[in-house]
Amino acid sequence: MKTTNKLLDPLVDIQSSPDERNIPIDKVGVRHVKYPLHIRNRKGGTQRTVGSFTLTVDLPREFKGTHMSRFVEVLAEHNHDLGPETIPDIIHALRDRLNAATAHLEVHFTFFIEKAAPVTEKAGMMGYECAFIASGGAETDFRILITVPVTTLCPCSKEISDRGAHNQRGYVSVDVHPKGDLWLEDLIDLIEGCASAPLYPLLKRPDEKFVTEQAYDNPRFVEDMVREVAIAFDNHPNIGRYEIEVENHESIHDHNAYAYLKRP
Repeated sequence: MKTTNKLLDPLVDIQSSPDERNIPIDKVGVRHVKYPLHIRNRKGGTQRTVGSFTLTVDLPREFKGTHMSRFVEVLAEHNHDLGPETIPDIIHALRDRLNAATAHLEVHFTFFIEKAAPVTEKAGMMGYECAFIASGGAETDFRILITVPVTTLCPCSKEISDRGAHNQRGYVSVDVHPKGDLWLEDLIDLIEGCASAPLYPLLKRPDEKFVTEQAYDNPRFVEDMVREVAIAFDNHPNIGRYEIEVENHESIHDHNAYAYLKRP
């Protein structure tokens, strides 16, 4: 007697069934998918980290839903080759697999740099929060997001005080459209060079003295920071459109100082 495995019988595809509400959806997919990620560094090496992925496509008005499992399938097929250089392939695969006109990928991750103290050269690992955002369809787009923590010292406090000046940790967040090869280290160097002083993972007393005095010699308002970073970006050949956001966690106020600048 012949038996059949009902688990292998064709199942109803609800997602592909028609929808009569006649409303297209701009983006539908999966969020917060944790996956290994590799990032090339400026020295030619590769860094392994973990990315939090958002993968979406457009959904035409005639379909009830999308196939969520296919997003993870596409990611799994690139399991050993996930990085910014393979993002265009992932975008193309999403469009093809899900029969979509446009596809979008967003991945957030921490990028680490071994950073030496300015005097003793004691080294530690410094982490920077980054993201790649890409979309592909009639037009393609790729953006780099990064937040760089810095030290800023208040010019007003320095001017009016007889003994020192207050400083704070500032966060410079940028959204950049690269025009060519642009390393994360390039953006970090440009931003830190505009601050009162960089941050370091490890400082001994001679380093702390150096950084404190460096900040005192380079006071910066948030307004100074966005302008200085804009000048640095304008002078870089591989940086196109950008947005700059600076927020200082004030040490003597119960609020933060904030500035924003956008270049089309």
